[in-house]
Amino acid sequence: MPRRDLPPPPPPAHLRAWLDEGTVRADRARFLQDLRRRSLGLGRLLLLWTVAAVFALGWSFVGMALMSFEVPGDPFAYVFGLIFALLGAGVLIPAGFWFAHGAKRDRRVRQLLCAWAESDRDPAADARLRAPGLSLAWLLASFALGAFGLYVSFGSAASARPGEATYGEVTYFIGLGMILWITGLLGLGKAGAHYRWAMRAFRGGATAVR
Repeated sequence: MPRRDLPPPPPPAHLRAWLDEGTVRADRARFLQDLRRRSLGLGRLLLLWTVAAVFALGWSFVGMALMSFEVPGDPFAYVFGLIFALLGAGVLIPAGFWFAHGAKRDRRVRQLLCAWAESDRDPAADARLRAPGLSLAWLLASFALGAFGLYVSFGSAASARPGEATYGEVTYFIGLGMILWITGLLGLGKAGAHYRWAMRAFRGGATAVR
């Protein structure tokens, strides 16, 4: 069942013929703007980064566990390592479910966006859905985050020296950089996919992207 807080799907073509055309177009424009905001709004970018921050927090606990296990001859370090490992699992597992739920919701939003875009033509309203400014904001912010993530991962590995950095520290920084890099990659893909879809959907004919 679709979530009730999302706009409904467009009425079938045989029913739209019986409805007031102005009302249908007004609903279409309103629902498309709402769905575009849910798909590409700045709030969605912040939410993506929030999920990444939760993953980073969970990975920090895992990193502290790895570094605790590397302390030789200290039983308390092993106890703290187990505690940190449990805390990390307690954060990472719910974060994974949260991410999966968000991905499923994004897919439903995209399906509704495609369905409403195909239901009619309204050049004035459709032009706003291309959102080149938002796509560019997602693109630049995600590129910067991904580049920083790559720098953290490769920089920590390249600068590690025997006796100065432990395996746990290097593993932690590589993992943290990968979280940032993957988050940036997801943002880049989302911005590019929306812009390509909007350019195709509102240029001559609507072509849905599944």
